[in-house]
Order: sequence, then C-alpha cells, then structure tokens
Amino acid sequence: MTDVHGGNIYAVARELNCEPEEIVDFSASINPLGPSPRVWKAIVAACRLVTHYPDPSGWELRQALGRQWGIDPEQIVVGNGSMELIDVIPRALQLRRLVVVHPTFSEYERAMVRAGGSVVAIYAKRAQDYAIPIDHLVQLLDSKESKTLALDSVVLCNPNSPTGRVCSADEITHVAEVAARRRLWLVLDEAFADYCPEQSVLPQAASWPRVIVLRSLTKFYALPGLRVGYAVAARSVIRRLRTQVPPWSLNAIGQMAALAAVGDQAHAEKSVRFLVRERERFVSVLRAIPGCRVIPPSANYVFVELPRGWRATTVTEQLKRQGLLIRDCSSVPGASARAIRLAVRLPSENDRLVKALSAMLGNFNG
Repeated sequence: MTDVHGGNIYAVARELNCEPEEIVDFSASINPLGPSPRVWKAIVAACRLVTHYPDPSGWELRQALGRQWGIDPEQIVVGNGSMELIDVIPRALQLRRLVVVHPTFSEYERAMVRAGGSVVAIYAKRAQDYAIPIDHLVQLLDSKESKTLALDSVVLCNPNSPTGRVCSADEITHVAEVAARRRLWLVLDEAFADYCPEQSVLPQAASWPRVIVLRSLTKFYALPGLRVGYAVAARSVIRRLRTQVPPWSLNAIGQMAALAAVGDQAHAEKSVRFLVRERERFVSVLRAIPGCRVIPPSANYVFVELPRGWRATTVTEQLKRQGLLIRDCSSVPGASARAIRLAVRLPSENDRLVKALSAMLGNFNG
C-alpha cells in the first residue's frame, strides 16, 4: 500500500533546500485560521508539566469532552491522534474482516493488515461524484454474502477523505442499525465532521453498543503537531480499547492545548463561518479552470479531477517546485489517475494556487 499522506513539508523543504515554513501546504487539511488563541497560552502554561509524566487517562480532557457532547467521560478514550486509535481498534476488538468503501483513508486497511486481518472493498462511482453508496453497502451487510465473507466490521469516513462526500445522519443511523442486527462493528471516522455538524451522529451514537466514533483535534482545531484524538463508544468497548493504548500515549502539553481548544466556542464558530465562505469561493474559481472536475465538498478540502491528458503526479511535482504542496490521490484505490485533493487555506494562498494551476493547465478565464 502506497503512502499517500499529506503534510510532509520537511521532506519537501529538504528537496527544495528551503525552510519548512516556506512551503504552502495544501496537502494537509488543517484549519487555516490556526489554533485558538487560548491554545498558545495553554502551551506556555503547560511547559511546567514537562518534568512530570502526563495524566495517563487524560482525565481533565475527557471531562471537557463529556460536557461538550453530554456523555459519560468513561465513554471516551483519548489517544495520540485518532490514527493511534485506528491502529488499536482491530486488535482490541479482534477484527478479522473489515468492509471499506473506496476511495478513502488508507490507514483503515493498513491497521487491519498489521492486526492480521483483511478488508473487503466496495467502490463509490465516479459517475455519481463519488457519493458513498449506502444502498450497496447496506445490501452487502444484510446479505448471505456477509456470512460467506465472514464480515465482522465496517468503517465509514464521514465526511469522507479524500473525496469530501458526506452521508446524512439518517443514512449513518441506518447502517448502524443493520450492522447491529448482523452483529457487526461500525467504526465511524468523524475527523472532519466539525465542518458539517448537522451530519454527525454524536452524541446519540454513544448509546449504540456496536459503534465506535472517532474524532480528531488535528483538522478543525489545527493541532496536527500535538497529535490528539479520541474515540466515543459504550463503556465496555472503551475499556477494551484502553487495554491496547500505550501508557502515557498523549503528552501533557497536548492534553492542555486540546483542553483550551475545545473550550473556545467563539473560535470554532468563526472557523466554520470562514470555511463555508472561502470554500464556496475556492470551488467557484477551480471550476472556472477548463477541464477541471470539482467534486462537491463538505469539509475543508476539495477533491478535483484534472483535465484529460494531465496526470496528478505531474501536476503535483510541478507545483511542488513552486513551493505549493498538494495531495496526489492517484494511488488511492478507486480514484482517477487525475485526482488531487486541495485544502482550503487563506484567500491569498488559495489564489496563488489557482493562479499557478491555471497557468500550468492553460486558458484560465477566472
């Protein structure tokens, strides 16, 4: 499986012989407004904690998250980013056969392989703008084939990465009901759900016995360097997950920064308002580039298919030489060789990318 993660500004900076801060990173979809101002104060204050071990259970952060969602903090486990929890889940629940809907995040399959399991893949259709095929998925889970394939779990990324497509809360609830009836686990990755909260199934999913909801503070709260994520599930499930999370997984500064981030509702609301407005503008100018196909987005990134005759690898490399790092999605199963993903950044940065991309592709009429 090819590594298609974004955000590796360090390797690009070495290659271009420049500082990492000189790279404009569209490959990682981080809130362009940055962390809450409260986060910087919390980080400074937390420096006194570096001579102590961090709280192994993340007690204070779990209390805050419990209040935010109106759920029992004992239904929450924190980890070193949601990626650590993705890795933990197959081992903790002894999963052997996971259904994955491509194109999607590659680490679900990687985690299963590391745990000795495997995946069964179904594919969203390009002709339908990569909409997640809920009917097809439910039909598979509820069929005799499910037993033949020895399925025990299904994962959905909602909104999906890299396509940006989103399922409604009703659709997710339907999948959860079918999974429960078939005694299957549903892992729901809501890493980008802060940008479309009306489609999230938290907090009601906390009462569903065979559902695990993953959340990340990397994207919306702009804390990728601190690695903070959490999972919500039934208390018995959370206890199983905790047995597989390494001791002191989440460092003290990360815990304090996360606590400050989730406590700043004003910054969160400002971030959503900005994103909705700038994403709409960004999409409109991208669509003005002849031959570019822009998939309707629901998160803070845009999935684009380049004009015919262009390859994502070529465009990614040429933009990189200009200090613009984008996500090449051509190796993602189910995606086109022309597929790229672009984070929504600040207007001036988005304009710089569009200008460079349109000059490369030619005949831009924006």
